[in-house]
Amino acid sequence: MSSAKLNSLSIPPELEAEMTPAVRAFVESLLDRIRKLEARVGLSPQNSSLPPSTQHPHARPQPPKRKSKKRRGGQPGHEKHARALIPSDECNEVHPLRPTECRRCGTRLAGSDPKPLRHQVWELPEITPRVDEYQRHRLVCRHCGETTCAELPVGVPQGQSGPRLMAFTALLMAYYRQSKRRTAEFLKTLLNQPCCPALTVKIQNQVTAALRPSYEALAAELPKQEHLNIDETGTKQSNGKAWLWTFVARMFTVFAVRATREATALRDLLKDTFHGIVTCDRAKMYWRVGRLQWCWAHLKRDFQAMIDSGDPRAKYLGWRLRQATCELFEH
Repeated sequence: MSSAKLNSLSIPPELEAEMTPAVRAFVESLLDRIRKLEARVGLSPQNSSLPPSTQHPHARPQPPKRKSKKRRGGQPGHEKHARALIPSDECNEVHPLRPTECRRCGTRLAGSDPKPLRHQVWELPEITPRVDEYQRHRLVCRHCGETTCAELPVGVPQGQSGPRLMAFTALLMAYYRQSKRRTAEFLKTLLNQPCCPALTVKIQNQVTAALRPSYEALAAELPKQEHLNIDETGTKQSNGKAWLWTFVARMFTVFAVRATREATALRDLLKDTFHGIVTCDRAKMYWRVGRLQWCWAHLKRDFQAMIDSGDPRAKYLGWRLRQATCELFEH
């Protein structure tokens, strides 16, 4: 909707003269509401702060693309891209292959090729779990009759899952976003490791407890940072609404799940000692932090909104600002 059309929404003078003040105020409120609704018609994640998830990926306008006359796939004469061969002594097995007879006359062949053609095949090994058994003997004292049982060595867990298996299970659920049931199915089917969803929950809790001190140490460093990028996104926690807060420092990133999007989450992690600069969107809860730098992604959307406004002057200014932004990021 162009600015000219928006400004044309006004009360004609001949009707305004016949209106009472109350009717005029009511009509003005309706016209103001119409202007706001019409301004929102053209909003998209490309020209506003709407999150990309609000728009279906198939609904995004595709840039015009000229249809190529070339066939799909590699073109004749293109450079071959193949995996680099590793040294022969690093292979698990090397199989020398020698022809036994001439392919033309059938004469028996002998000798070796100093530079044979090398063909390497990568394969997954058969995965079998490693199971270590610790037999804890209980011995009776000949002097007092007391029974003493041997302790497990340092580093051996009390449960039946080793530290590498626990770390891998937590990685599947946290980084690769797999459910408890799918994680258990993967371990059982592909790794031949007996597992059930209840065990994945137990492992997750144990790994969380082990990582808690390191997490809290990093979170304690947030108020000391000179610059932070902060954003939050909706998520679910225990079947309820929650927010995943992301704090990106120069050398590390801290994630925190909170039940609110309010500034209390910022105060919990940044305390009152943070005096750095925060790069964020224009959400109001960040205004209490201190010095702010608006996110360039949102500024770029503002420039696109100026281009889409329909006003020639705003369109020209938005185009110049967007062009300067692209040049900035090229450097």
